[in-house]
Amino acid sequence: MPFEIVRNDITKIEVDAIVTAANNALQHGGGVCGAIFAAASADKLQKACNKIGSCETGQAVITKGYNLPAKHIIHTVGPVWNGGDHGERDLLYTCYKNSLELAKKNGCESIAFPLISSGIYGYPKDQALRVAVTAIGDFLLQNDMSVFLVVFDKAAFSLSEKLYFAIKTFIDDNYADSHYLSRRKAGESQLLDFDATTAVLESDAKSFSDTMPIFEAEESLKHSFDSVAETKAKPLPIMAPQMAPQAQRNLKDVLGRLDESFSQRLLRLIDEKGRNDAEVYKRANIDRRVFSRIRSSREYHPSKNTALAFAIALELSLDDTRDLLMTAGFALSRSNKLDVIVEYFITERNYNIFEINEALFAFDQSLLGA
Repeated sequence: MPFEIVRNDITKIEVDAIVTAANNALQHGGGVCGAIFAAASADKLQKACNKIGSCETGQAVITKGYNLPAKHIIHTVGPVWNGGDHGERDLLYTCYKNSLELAKKNGCESIAFPLISSGIYGYPKDQALRVAVTAIGDFLLQNDMSVFLVVFDKAAFSLSEKLYFAIKTFIDDNYADSHYLSRRKAGESQLLDFDATTAVLESDAKSFSDTMPIFEAEESLKHSFDSVAETKAKPLPIMAPQMAPQAQRNLKDVLGRLDESFSQRLLRLIDEKGRNDAEVYKRANIDRRVFSRIRSSREYHPSKNTALAFAIALELSLDDTRDLLMTAGFALSRSNKLDVIVEYFITERNYNIFEINEALFAFDQSLLGA
């Protein structure tokens, strides 16, 4: 996929260029910079940097990769954190932008970044991550390149606290494991008064879906749940979380398109949305070559993550997302944490694939795209 967040040692990644967080004098430093100098051949790299002389904050320069797997090293100087009111965000964004433009100018097709300024320069990790994802995403919407954001371990990666807890709350409210539906606590652990029936219906879900189309199984289960609720003499003590309103599907349209393949439905949706191919595959974090195969083959069978990526790129509702997945033989499931996280972003009407992947990485889920 064009943009991927990975856990790795940046000095061992085989890409056309890696980026190092340099100092203004381009001298051998500590942290990631020191590790890159050591792996590349410190003497040779320092000699090349001395010829360049210096680099201003936010700018970028390039040298050979020497002993590294990477062909080039791009040196960029990130801002020192000074409270956030001294242009740090713009300078950090410019670091990524100038590094990517320099890589493009030198014919690079792949590049790997560390999280710039998040070490000894003190930039808060969650804010540094947000700038990195935004800058890289903006570049990839206009350019073709494989970009990796490399974190050495989970401690070096930090999703914003507000977003993390919003997603975690949504997961807690909606996630069901393979044995039971998640229950929300009320007061002193009061449970829904039809738990037993809920468990039976949950265990029967698979047999329903094996004998009828996915959307019919969903409607049948919904009717069963509604019937149980209506037979209770007292009202339910807990209300289900409110979802964003979704456009109602026309049953005739759904039934009339059951014979569409994934490729046919995707291409039809692109036309109906008035989008062009490049816009869609870039917003889906999909490689151009993968999209070419989809366009040329009626029987192309995508992975579930690829299908979800296109649903995000086209800003589909939950119903339309389910319909698109169904053409590829998949369904959204409340027993799949990745699906629940994607559902959270759809209900929030946030269709930024790079932000979604940032959250998926934070929750140890695979990323969307191909």
